[in-house]
Amino acid sequence: MQTIRRAVDADIQGMVAIAEAKRIEYQGYSPVFWRKAPDASSRQEHYFQALLRDPNIIALIAEVEETLAGFVIGALTTAPPVYNPGGPVCLIDDFAVTDPTHWPVIGAALFEAMQREAKGRGAVLIVVVCAQRDEAKRTLLRAVGLSVASEWHVGLL
Repeated sequence: MQTIRRAVDADIQGMVAIAEAKRIEYQGYSPVFWRKAPDASSRQEHYFQALLRDPNIIALIAEVEETLAGFVIGALTTAPPVYNPGGPVCLIDDFAVTDPTHWPVIGAALFEAMQREAKGRGAVLIVVVCAQRDEAKRTLLRAVGLSVASEWHVGLL
């Protein structure tokens, strides 16, 4: 059975470990764009600590039998001034699960909890970052009704 709850400081090391595995996976997709910094985990630990104290951040974790199985972090923000979605936006950059087979259940539960919380705090739009080749995550995002609005194309200079 899974539990979704707010992330606390004690969860950060586990969140960083999940993110580190995702960074290694993404680096394989696009070795330059997603190139992992040598000190990525320590930097991310400090970053997550700051995020958990930010009132505009929603950070949730999923536990299965008291073991961290995934997390999602949403930032409530305004859209760039040239766009008008009708209110605040929930931007999700960090969203990962421990195993790709967990996206349909654990990922979906995290997304639904984030969606409820963001909507309850006034957000009208949710934006999720996903690597082009992360098929398991992309499948979930389509299943929950999201569509691709933008893609980034990269090349060396």
